[in-house]
Amino acid sequence: MYYGILFDNIHSFNDLGLTIAEKKIGNPKKIKRKKRVPFSNIDLDFSKLYGDQEYESRELSYTFNVYDKRTHNKVDMNILKIKALNSFVPVDERVPLFDDAIPGYHFLAEVVDEPDFEERNGKGLMTVTFDAYSFKISNEAEGNDIWDIFNFELDIAQITKYDIRGQQQVTMFNVGATSCYPKIIASSNMTIQIENTVYEIKQGTTETKKFNIKKGENKMLIKGNGTIEFIWYKEVI
Repeated sequence: MYYGILFDNIHSFNDLGLTIAEKKIGNPKKIKRKKRVPFSNIDLDFSKLYGDQEYESRELSYTFNVYDKRTHNKVDMNILKIKALNSFVPVDERVPLFDDAIPGYHFLAEVVDEPDFEERNGKGLMTVTFDAYSFKISNEAEGNDIWDIFNFELDIAQITKYDIRGQQQVTMFNVGATSCYPKIIASSNMTIQIENTVYEIKQGTTETKKFNIKKGENKMLIKGNGTIEFIWYKEVI
């Protein structure tokens, strides 16, 4: 078995026969918003003024071996080159990219710049650079109980669905690197209080940027009668 990537439901090796010669998984850079205090050596950091620290996009660079190992001729190499370009380039938005060597997580990525192609002794080398969302996203929602994929270094076992009778204090943990915005499914109208803020949750499915699961411990008081479930996927660097 060869490691590869799955992008737009096409696997680089299983579907195209490409092997990876080299790759570089870039890391996101922080976006700092600093203001220097006049007549002093003090910098004020406003990067988290409205929430989490912001990050720039990250680059994923894969260099593929492009040749037909059965024939080793240039015609077949160029046909494979066309197939690869047509698989990676036309996608016009960020879609999931799964790297076999990074189990449990995926990127959201798109090819923006033109791929680079070099021919050496009848074999091609194609470098494809993806512009990707800052964080890796977990493939499984928090609270899943799939024992075979549980990672003792990165995951946490927790409850994300509750049966509320009157009111209940609950705590959820975000062990990722940034806040996440859950989909909330409630069987009836409820309220969620976090510190001094109260959120009105309507019966059915709620998705809003006003409510998030911040990094670390999240204590909340839920009032209502029925079931409520939080569906979210942690994000890591």
